[in-house]
Amino acid sequence: MGNDYPRFTLEERLTPEQNEFFDTYGFLHFRGFIDAAQVQALIQASLEVQAKWVEQKVEKVYGVPIKYGKDLDGRPIVQRFAFANLHSQVLAQFLTEPRFKTLFPLVGAPDTRVGADEKDGMVINHYVNGPDSAYSRLGWHTDGLRDIFLGSRLNPLLNVGVHLSTLGIEHGGLRIIPGTHRQKLSQFLFRKRYFLDHDADPEELAIVPTAGDLTVHDGRLWHRVAQSQVVGEASRRRVIYIPVISGKYAPKDGLSPTPLYQRFAGLVK
Repeated sequence: MGNDYPRFTLEERLTPEQNEFFDTYGFLHFRGFIDAAQVQALIQASLEVQAKWVEQKVEKVYGVPIKYGKDLDGRPIVQRFAFANLHSQVLAQFLTEPRFKTLFPLVGAPDTRVGADEKDGMVINHYVNGPDSAYSRLGWHTDGLRDIFLGSRLNPLLNVGVHLSTLGIEHGGLRIIPGTHRQKLSQFLFRKRYFLDHDADPEELAIVPTAGDLTVHDGRLWHRVAQSQVVGEASRRRVIYIPVISGKYAPKDGLSPTPLYQRFAGLVK
C-alpha cells in the first residue's frame, strides 16, 4: 500500500467499499469532516481548558494523568488532555455530533456508544518539537491493552481521530501497521515492546491528514506517534481522539484510580 492509501467522504452511512477496506486494513480516513471554523473553535476550547488546568495545577482527571510540557516560549502547556469534554461545553457538545454514529456499525454491537465518561473520554494531544517538550512522540502500542491490564476480555474499540492540523510526513504523527487488528493474541501482546519501541516498521503506514479530517482505527491495530522531523512552530500539531466502544458500561469518576498501564506509559516520552 505504501503511503498512497484512499481517502473517503463520510456520508449518512458507510459504503460497502469502506466496510471492506476497514475489515481488511483496520482503518479509514475521511476528508473534510469539519470545516476551518470548527477546527479553530475546538482549538480555542482546548486553550481555555489548558489555561484553567495550568492555573489550578490539575494533575489528574478521573484518575488519568495530565501530561504537561513547555511551549516554545517556555510557558507551561498541556500536551495530553484526558476527559477534556468534561471541562468545556464546546467540547462536550462536539461529542454529540450525530455523524459519529455513522461509524458504529464498524463495532457491530447494539450497545455501541461514544465513551464520554469511559476510558479516557475525549483526549486531546498537542505535540510540539521544542527543547522543553515533554510529549513529542509515543512508542508502539495498541489501544486494546487497557482491557488486558484490567483483566477483561478484549472488547471492540474504535479510536476516532479528529485532526486539527495539516501535516506532511515530515511532521511526524500517526503511524499504523495495516491489518494487525486481525493478528493472533501472541502478536497483539508481543509484536512490539509496548511504548518502548519507536523504530519505524517496514510495514508501517503514515497517516497524513489535512486539518478537519477524520480517521478511525481499530483498537487492536498496532500504531505509534512519530516525532516531527522539523522543530519549532512548524512542528505543532493537535488531534482529538474519541473512544467508540461497546460492552459493560464502565464510567469513571473523581475517585477512579490510575490504571497500571497508564502509570507505565507515563514513564516514557
